[in-house]
Amino acid sequence: MTAVTIPVLAINGPTASGKTAMAVAVARLLEPDGITAEVVNADSMLVYRGMDIGTAKPTFTERGGVPHHLVDIMDVTRAATVADFQAIARATIADLRAAGVVPILAGGSALYVHAILDEIDFPGTDAAVRARLEAELDEVGPAALHERLVALDPQAAAGILPGNARRTVRALEVIELTGSYTSTLPGWHYALPDVLQYGLEVPRDVLDARIEARVHQMWADGFVDEVRGLVDRGIREGRTAWRALGYRQVLAFLDGELTEAEAMQATIAGTRRFARKQLGWFRRDPRIEWLPAEDPAATMASAVRGRVLLGS
Repeated sequence: MTAVTIPVLAINGPTASGKTAMAVAVARLLEPDGITAEVVNADSMLVYRGMDIGTAKPTFTERGGVPHHLVDIMDVTRAATVADFQAIARATIADLRAAGVVPILAGGSALYVHAILDEIDFPGTDAAVRARLEAELDEVGPAALHERLVALDPQAAAGILPGNARRTVRALEVIELTGSYTSTLPGWHYALPDVLQYGLEVPRDVLDARIEARVHQMWADGFVDEVRGLVDRGIREGRTAWRALGYRQVLAFLDGELTEAEAMQATIAGTRRFARKQLGWFRRDPRIEWLPAEDPAATMASAVRGRVLLGS
């Protein structure tokens, strides 16, 4: 087999839809045919070491002996950018394909999936400019910086909510470095050859129940203690890790801003909103074939098998 005959299988869907379990199931189904498949994580928070319970990071048992890439590769103090993740993921996928291994891309970060698979170029960054803008953000707040963005580029500002400090800072940084900024992403044009994309279809009431059960299980598994430990490891000093769903709510509880019950309910509500947002994003991609989430592993494995064996 050559690298060209090895497809990339992308399994999409909202949080709690079962993407990781499905990726493992597909990989195991391919084994009898002599086809090796490995999972490439596309979740922006699974990259962080120590963020296990709150991200529902698959345990070694849940991984079923299937290697998982781009998991536990960063400390919580490091900022994970889409551009960095794109470069690392594409290099990992290229290495796997060159070795005759099918990469199975699985994760709920829709932007990350889009960035990995499609033709998207991200403007560079400048640490000094970013540090200065973030210092200004701490001093004057997101609304003032957004007003500056409105003055510099009204069209770019229109695509960013005034309270979204992170995107406002990034827009101002890009404008300073390049002279312009666009808040919209390019269309659906694959940058990688031979991609198969599937989505896991889960009824809303089922998904809502899964999310609530998952959050309750997180608390039962010691989520609050996990966050306490990450505070000691510097999670508050990072730009991205502490913003993860659940983690920021528990931090608010530890700071006395919420009760523990309020933090749990806020996590459930926030995760449900996030799942709907994820699903809306994935639904816009016409290339995704949606399958009932109960047991589509055989369908996916058959599609991969057909591509690989046809190209042998």
